[in-house]
Amino acid sequence: MKQIFKLGYAIILRSKKRKRKFGKNKRMNLRDKFTELLLNIGFEEDIIVKNWSELEKAYSSNSRQYHNLNHLSEMIVCYDLYESNLKCPNEVLYAVFYHDIIYKVTRKDNELKSAEYALGILPTNAKLNKELIFDVICATQLHQHNDNEDINWLIDFDLKILSKDWDDYKIYFEQIRKEYKIYPNFLYNSGRKKALKHFLENEFIFQTQEFRGKYELKARENIKHEIDFLS
Repeated sequence: MKQIFKLGYAIILRSKKRKRKFGKNKRMNLRDKFTELLLNIGFEEDIIVKNWSELEKAYSSNSRQYHNLNHLSEMIVCYDLYESNLKCPNEVLYAVFYHDIIYKVTRKDNELKSAEYALGILPTNAKLNKELIFDVICATQLHQHNDNEDINWLIDFDLKILSKDWDDYKIYFEQIRKEYKIYPNFLYNSGRKKALKHFLENEFIFQTQEFRGKYELKARENIKHEIDFLS
């Protein structure tokens, strides 16, 4: 019996180690991507180290259950898949990293403040379209179709979570609820349902033909299911 217990305990420990290692690898890959981007933009190496530390700290806050480094990682998976479709890939990737750098559930200007922060730390010689970065980040507030297709791609990267399998989607909306834990259910549920219904009222949730074809139906199905869950 003791041997079985020890074996089971050892398996659990190995499993936990694998999870920690995977998390560490994801973080390192994210940092490498960030470092390469900022070097290409024109940041000095010591400033890149400082900026990564600040970004990592912001996205690792205990209050962030969903809008964290894992969210960035999933968006960058999308970015890597569709980078060839982007006219300004560096601007989009920079916006991915900084689109939620400022995130407080009590504020209504997170996107604006994030955009201002992202532009504020750029070196004077940065090889980027600053206006586009500002517009891309601010577009993640309303997630509406834009004449600039690069903005539409980033919006879709941000919303791809809506099309996950139900079990993963359920984890997502439970994480969102934890971020809004300061609000009682009767306030949160009504506000969340209003936001979800707004998605359904739009002709499309996703802004690119690629994502509409692949993910639109599943996203609508998940949203309807969540609304039922909240009712």
